[in-house]
Amino acid sequence: MKKLTGTILALVLTTAAGHALAAGDIEAGKNKAMACAGCHGANGISNNDMWPNLAGQKAGYTAKQLRDFRDGNRTDPVMSGMAKPLSDQDILDLAAYFASL
Repeated sequence: MKKLTGTILALVLTTAAGHALAAGDIEAGKNKAMACAGCHGANGISNNDMWPNLAGQKAGYTAKQLRDFRDGNRTDPVMSGMAKPLSDQDILDLAAYFASL
């Protein structure tokens, strides 16, 4: 029983550590989001129907879209270029920031 409890505890701690590493930094994302404001609005609310609102969007969804633009799995003349220089951490930070709005 003690061995099973220890194994479960190790699994929980490993999973929690993985989630902590995969988390974005909201404050860093806020600083990086200035480049997004021209199209998606200063607070993530676009004033143009052609561009989506980012405020309140689920972080996982935003991160996937940015990765897809960056990696060429999704293309758009503007977004592909904007996402190209983003690191994985940049993407997590931006996604966390917009999810927090």
